[in-house]
Amino acid sequence: MTSPSLLAEEVVLMTTTRQDTDALRALQELADASSSVRLRAAMTVGTTPDPRFVDKLIERCAIEPEFFVRDMLTWALTRHPVSLTLPGLVRELRSERAQARSQALHTLSKIGDRQAWPAITGALLSDADDEVARSAWRTAVVLVPEGEEPALATALAGQLGRGGRETQLSLSRALVALGEAVVPALHAATTAPDPRVRTHALATQRLLREPDTGFEYAIEEAKRVVALGGSGQEG
Repeated sequence: MTSPSLLAEEVVLMTTTRQDTDALRALQELADASSSVRLRAAMTVGTTPDPRFVDKLIERCAIEPEFFVRDMLTWALTRHPVSLTLPGLVRELRSERAQARSQALHTLSKIGDRQAWPAITGALLSDADDEVARSAWRTAVVLVPEGEEPALATALAGQLGRGGRETQLSLSRALVALGEAVVPALHAATTAPDPRVRTHALATQRLLREPDTGFEYAIEEAKRVVALGGSGQEG
């Protein structure tokens, strides 16, 4: 007759084996051709965190084509200890693949641990890829330590005038999120030689003063001021 203790050990072993099997299946399904299968696999991995998942999740973030799956991969990573996820995510910030950098930044912003702050470099804030730069701006605002806001504001203001509407809106939102710390940098940018920089700076000043103002309206108003030779120094 099997003793109760041996029976309990067998149950634990069976449960552990089943969990390992499910984990292996989920990891394999992260690369499935079907996005719905990949989404379900990422959810499974996040529901049952395991240190063995971390590297595979980070690797998949770099190449996953579907937004919703990437978001679930990020969620799964946030379910694991920071001590396990942070080193790999910081390494990804040096990747040659733009999506790897962008998604790592996005994940760091969701984790919100300021240990990652030193990895948010000027090179990332001015990355040639707009998606990477936008992710860097959002992440920097989340992670910036107290007292570093003016320096970050100056760095972000150096990107004013860059890109299309979505990129400019992302930058304005990041600057506005810094609050009063951004005022001197914006003020200086309103006299920049480049009219695109002046326009963007004026629009952002407007959003800082009047948060309910729409970005398109703020940009059009700023264009009119610049066209008339104004610099907005009165703001």
